[in-house]
Amino acid sequence: MKHQILGKSLKAAFVGLILLLMYAPILLLAIYSFNSVNNIGGWGEFSLVHYEKLFNDPVILNMIGNTVVLALLSALLSTILGTAGALGMYYCKKRVKTAMTVANQIPVINAEIVTALALTITFVSVGIGRSYFTLLIGHMVMCTPFVVLSVIPKLKQMDNSLYEAALDLGASPFKALMKVVLPQIIPGVISGFMLAITLSLDDYIVTVYTRPSGFETISTYVYNATTKGNKHTAATLSSFWALTTIIFVLIVLFVLGSNLLGRKNKEVQK
Repeated sequence: MKHQILGKSLKAAFVGLILLLMYAPILLLAIYSFNSVNNIGGWGEFSLVHYEKLFNDPVILNMIGNTVVLALLSALLSTILGTAGALGMYYCKKRVKTAMTVANQIPVINAEIVTALALTITFVSVGIGRSYFTLLIGHMVMCTPFVVLSVIPKLKQMDNSLYEAALDLGASPFKALMKVVLPQIIPGVISGFMLAITLSLDDYIVTVYTRPSGFETISTYVYNATTKGNKHTAATLSSFWALTTIIFVLIVLFVLGSNLLGRKNKEVQK
């Protein structure tokens, strides 16, 4: 009995240590986001000055807007393309399916810098200069394979007899797809969409190789602020403590809401 209690305590301590290492930097920034100091290490008084800087700076707000719009647009297009690709892969012949599965996995496993360089060389070869179009294409190339990987498992789990029954009852293939197949795979589609948004928001390498001149996202702005810097970025760098805290809180609320909704759905089904 004592050995079991000791073993559970050690497991809990190990998990707690891992979680502490993962979240300690974020919690540190969250704490300092409510502090009046501009450098980590010092300690002042409780203040919302960093949040005021964040919401009163048009440059930062424009950069955040660029990032969010790009993430939503690329995620939407990637989800449409990835869902269509997953459906095509699932219903095609075995040899073609195997080849397409391998091709889809290459961008996932491949180093991001290789993808970014390949996109840049391709655009230069066909005479396309860096623009918002090239940036959007770059993010779609990066996100679409992950959408496919999210949708394929749901296709394997669904009941194929329902689709066949819909066809036997007179539904067209498109109507059967929209009314029967899509509702069964919608959790995978939503997961792929959320994953695509996360990848787009987080990306730096593909963005910096494909973006037009003067276009800033959160990743490029923070990198320039911490490495190159200028009077504006140096003065507002502490504003990102507040931005980090806001993003972290929103993610925590979303995860908690999703789990609670999932539990309620299971209880209703029971």
